[in-house]
Amino acid sequence: MFDPENPPELQTTGWINADKPLTLASLKGKVVAVTAFQMLCQGCVEFGLPQAKRLAGKFNGAEVAVIGLHSVFEHHAVMTPQALQVFMAEYKWPFPVGIDTPDGDGPPKTMAAYQMQGTPTLLLFDRAGRLRRHYFGRPDDMQIAAEIMALAIEDANSPREQAASIEHKISRALAAPAHDHDHDHDHGAHVHGPGCGHDH
Repeated sequence: MFDPENPPELQTTGWINADKPLTLASLKGKVVAVTAFQMLCQGCVEFGLPQAKRLAGKFNGAEVAVIGLHSVFEHHAVMTPQALQVFMAEYKWPFPVGIDTPDGDGPPKTMAAYQMQGTPTLLLFDRAGRLRRHYFGRPDDMQIAAEIMALAIEDANSPREQAASIEHKISRALAAPAHDHDHDHDHGAHVHGPGCGHDH
């Protein structure tokens, strides 16, 4: 059963825009935003990746790590690592991107481990490495920025109760919160606009 308190590690076969492979373990101490995408997914190119670029430009990389994860579950023959390299250079995406480990014709391994519905998917991890948000589709920029700021306020070793208290405060401050904070782990997927979905 999936445990957001101890989420699975990213499973990748390579990285672009990174000096060495990145892991969730190595990024503990930072807030981490992972955007899972496919380069031929319209919602990813028009929304998911530009949002990640905006986040990378607005937040201090020493405090908030923004990374991409190329999670291919369709059109495998054309969305190759070589094509991804060209895509990254063409669009000048500034953040590191990992290549999700393929698993035959099905969803790649990280996508399957996180039970993603498709792309774009945004995962937010706190400084302790816990998965705190899981969005499929188009979450609002201001809401995501507010949630990242709330996670950034927390200490890396803050107990879950303190984290929940901050979540309640930000939930009350948002005009139209997209989710319910009355339970311990608000990591459910919420669909906001079109994306590329797949069948589990």
